[in-house]
Amino acid sequence: IGDQLWMKENLKVTHYRNGDEISTGLDNDEWHSSEEGAYTVYDDEPANADIYGNLYNWFVIDDERGVCPEGWHIPSLDEGSSLIDYLGADTDVVGGKMKSTGSIEDGDGLWSAPNQGATNESGFTSLPSGIRSSGGNYDGLSEHTSFWSSTPDNNHAWRWTLYFHSSEISISNYLQESGYSIRCLQDPLPETIYIPQDYPT
Repeated sequence: IGDQLWMKENLKVTHYRNGDEISTGLDNDEWHSSEEGAYTVYDDEPANADIYGNLYNWFVIDDERGVCPEGWHIPSLDEGSSLIDYLGADTDVVGGKMKSTGSIEDGDGLWSAPNQGATNESGFTSLPSGIRSSGGNYDGLSEHTSFWSSTPDNNHAWRWTLYFHSSEISISNYLQESGYSIRCLQDPLPETIYIPQDYPT
């Protein structure tokens, strides 16, 4: 998308890059009080992970072991802004360009109707994965989705949210204990230096 290469699906990994397991299976109290990286699956239903990926707290992102594969990283707030700018910069309509099309009611999609403004013209193919709140409750499957950025703000961190009833993309910060989706962004490629064939070596 523009000069950025995004993963087409939400992250599903259960281990850090070095092979260490990411904590999971936390009840509501444990989820709320944990200050270590953890992931969960919406409603503890494995089929949801297959479709929507996992939901991660922000402490996973802040862990030096890394959660994205080698050569990929969690996008910063500025990198997300670059995506939004490329898609026209109007946050009232960019969300529609990033959402998968169709609706549950029409039998041709995963979003609740009306899936306002969804065209997926960006190819980002955002799905309504829902969230796990900082208190541990699951909410919003088929209705909204939030993606973590790597940019903290005190005990909060910045996120992007898309909705079934709007074509908006919302940019806000929220508690790091919350469980949101992750999309990895490819690391910038090194600049190619052209050396003429007749250049003396």
